[in-house]
Amino acid sequence: MTAIVEFLALDHPILDVRSPGEFAQAHIPGAISFPLFTDEERAQVGICYKQEGRDRAVELGFAIAGGKFAGFIAQAREIAPDRQVRLHCWRGGMRSGALAWVLGMAGFEVTTLKGGYKAFRHWAMRQNDRSLSVVTLGGMTGTGKTNILAALAAAGEQVLDLEAIANHRGSSYGALGLPPQPSTEQFENLIAMQWAKFDRDRPVWIEAESRGIGRCRIPIGIFNQMKQAPILQIVRSRSERLKLLVEMYGTAEIEELVTATDRIRKHLGGLRTQQAIDLLRQKKLAEAFDIVLDYYDKTYQYDLEKRRIFVHTIDVTNCSDRESALRLIKAHQQLIESAIAVS
Repeated sequence: MTAIVEFLALDHPILDVRSPGEFAQAHIPGAISFPLFTDEERAQVGICYKQEGRDRAVELGFAIAGGKFAGFIAQAREIAPDRQVRLHCWRGGMRSGALAWVLGMAGFEVTTLKGGYKAFRHWAMRQNDRSLSVVTLGGMTGTGKTNILAALAAAGEQVLDLEAIANHRGSSYGALGLPPQPSTEQFENLIAMQWAKFDRDRPVWIEAESRGIGRCRIPIGIFNQMKQAPILQIVRSRSERLKLLVEMYGTAEIEELVTATDRIRKHLGGLRTQQAIDLLRQKKLAEAFDIVLDYYDKTYQYDLEKRRIFVHTIDVTNCSDRESALRLIKAHQQLIESAIAVS
């Protein structure tokens, strides 16, 4: 069996032999579901183990899986023509051991993860507690922070795009047009794989977020670093912001936009909410978003004042994403140089 760091460093396909339900809840990013048992079969073996003991459960397991062995070998050959695979179950026990034996007999070179997925989870949580040099990218709704993060990455900066990982833009409208969100556990796994690769001696750019992004929760170790990090805040003209919002949400179904707007009725107020909804149904998106921005701007400003952290503002009005990114990089470098000069 191989320890987690060495296991992840290999580049062979990862076969996750846990049940489909376990895999769907969360898994090692990039792993392929390769279940020894269905969810129902796993439950049967588990009940047998509790009621009749290990030996009887092992017998039942082989009785259930034995007829599938030829299929497992054929499937593995399709996935890994070179016959080299990584393999794990929940704790590196009977399921991975049985399948490793079967594939080994068929001529595969099998690397089994010591401690299984549970060991990976311990590793992921340790990575997400790792301290790095965080720079928070702030800015009101519609300033194009997501696009600028992409431009920062293209310029060679280290970027953690939490909204992209969460499949959510962080507002009432955040899920529109995006795939379903991962579970919080899978969200943590995806973050850990990126966080582990970041250079401690270089900044990591992260968009300012509340801890919850849709249903996903930012790992507390990273969120605490975000709260303490300096904020480089971008500003744009309101007309540019409205244009960006229309570009972002203009292809969404009108009734989806109406539903998302209605969700903030309590905060926006009944009259203003109805006005925005009426404008949406008239397909006057810019005018509707102009009303909604009042709520989001006040919320952003309140959260910013509550944090009581250093904020440096950069005006990116009429700037392209690349130009905005370069301005941010320059501003951050100047802040570092100023801090060094003072010290």
